[in-house]
Amino acid sequence: MKPRVPTLSEHTDNGECEHQDRRTPCVRAADPSFGQDPVPFHFFQIMNPIPRKKTRQISVGSVKIGWGAPVAVQSMCNTDTRDGSATLDQIGRLEAAGCEIVRLAVPDEDAAKALGRIRKSTKMPLIADIHFSHTLALEAVKQGVDGLRINPGNIGGREKVSEVVRACKDKGIPIRIGVNAGSLEKHLLEKYGHPTPEAIVESAFGHIRILEDLDYREIKVSLKASDVLTTVEAYRLFSKRSDYPLHIGISEAGTLLSGTIKSAVGLGILLSEGIGDTMRVSLTADPVEEVRVAYGILKSLRIRQRGVNIISCPTCGRTEIDIIGLAETVERRLGHITEPLTVAVMGCVVNGPGEAREADIGIAGGRGTGLLFRHGEIVKKFDEKELADVLVKEVEKIVKERKK
Repeated sequence: MKPRVPTLSEHTDNGECEHQDRRTPCVRAADPSFGQDPVPFHFFQIMNPIPRKKTRQISVGSVKIGWGAPVAVQSMCNTDTRDGSATLDQIGRLEAAGCEIVRLAVPDEDAAKALGRIRKSTKMPLIADIHFSHTLALEAVKQGVDGLRINPGNIGGREKVSEVVRACKDKGIPIRIGVNAGSLEKHLLEKYGHPTPEAIVESAFGHIRILEDLDYREIKVSLKASDVLTTVEAYRLFSKRSDYPLHIGISEAGTLLSGTIKSAVGLGILLSEGIGDTMRVSLTADPVEEVRVAYGILKSLRIRQRGVNIISCPTCGRTEIDIIGLAETVERRLGHITEPLTVAVMGCVVNGPGEAREADIGIAGGRGTGLLFRHGEIVKKFDEKELADVLVKEVEKIVKERKK
């Protein structure tokens, strides 16, 4: 039986819902940016929060990760970390797109020392990505990063790991254990034959034990493979056995198109099952695209709302305006909008008026013309050549009205 949708009056000032099943975080508690003015109430009404698995909560800088916090969106810079100017420029673009955590590669000492200069110039939580060297991990901590991504089993013996753990404890920063199917330990490959979900999970618990033996539990875990089903099953298996927060992603997912498809399928499955506390969409593309795709996945599942949700028809022989060009133009020109809005760009009379009426604003095409709808009411009829400009202006007007 579906839970009744709460009214705003049923929410206390601290974001808790008076009828709420305490095992499941309320949408407002899970995402403080949601359900507050100027977000329209109808967005709150249609939300049906997917029950999240209860995990421990940690902090990466100012961002909370774990149960009760929003699913955080992160990406990784593809600049040379030693080039502080280029890296900061990319961080700025990622932040504008909605990225909340950024990871930086640290291949050598120069890159590690550059982290300090970058840290002083941005408020974005920074994670240092370290492989094989405990000294680079120590230097990254010294330079002020907010988290480490390491595998304790490949940075040296117990004493070296202990040094890193002590440094992280002193600074209060977490460690992500990042298990990847492409770099599993030799003994696990011999045991399982190839990178199975069970092998990936066993690797993760091996690294976790190293940290837990040192009384360190500020941990989050990722279990990635380039194969969608392997990744999904690895996260499911781990989630049944542990309450450490999970960073979810499909490793080496591919180019913008193929990587988006794999990530939407794999991460969509996991998120729909309540698995995942932070996410990265790994694409062979501009990292800004990773952030856009991530929010698209979250919006599709009604987990988080950011920016414009475009509803547009696939076109058919009944279409009498250039709906493909119009939809692409509108989406591009509204890319700067962060306010949650549903915008319909429809091509004919079959579904157009209905979809346009259900959206915050939309157009329904006719023969070289289109009707503009706002909040279900017809505003005016316009020529085809005016539709894009009119729709963009009306959306910007709605955003300004909500901010008053």
